[in-house]
Amino acid sequence: MPVTHEASSPQFHDTVLSLQTLVAVPTIGVNVVLLHVVALNLGVCGSFDRSLTPGSVAHVVSDRLAELGAEDDETFLSIHEMHLLDENEPPFVNGALVNQAPPVSATLANLPAVSGITVNTVHGRDQSIAAVTRRFAPQVESMEGAAFMYACLTQGQRFAQVRAVSNFVERRNRGAWKLSEAVASLGGTALRMLSER
Repeated sequence: MPVTHEASSPQFHDTVLSLQTLVAVPTIGVNVVLLHVVALNLGVCGSFDRSLTPGSVAHVVSDRLAELGAEDDETFLSIHEMHLLDENEPPFVNGALVNQAPPVSATLANLPAVSGITVNTVHGRDQSIAAVTRRFAPQVESMEGAAFMYACLTQGQRFAQVRAVSNFVERRNRGAWKLSEAVASLGGTALRMLSER
């Protein structure tokens, strides 16, 4: 829900982390309303990095479309390796989508900044985990992060992708998942971010 700050409010000039924040700005004889929008992608992920344990929360600052490409016998070729798209063609930086200007947030700044991959099929087989780790050295994987980052980067939208680890990326083991803990941790982090002035 939009929040309006009146001119007399001490938080008047602050950037507020909410999805839509209306800020009234006084001018000479005219009231101007500016719309500040911060897009937040909040979700769960699997972790390749054993230091990012289930239940922990991370800020994904770079993401890749890990499965967009072609197979050439036993080799995978990314869209950049196929020369369909230059690896530095905006919004890509060295083949990755990078959040170079995240919103100002103490909560966000205290989260580990990680690199991710976005996949259509989550990894659960030793051979595919080893192959994607060799190709991209990701710390986490999700199923929607890169699409979100691509949309925000192409539109010049300030954003953050925040994910809670629900499981390690390993041979499928649902019994080891900590989905409830991850969702609880993510909810707490989101509330702290949204309550910052």
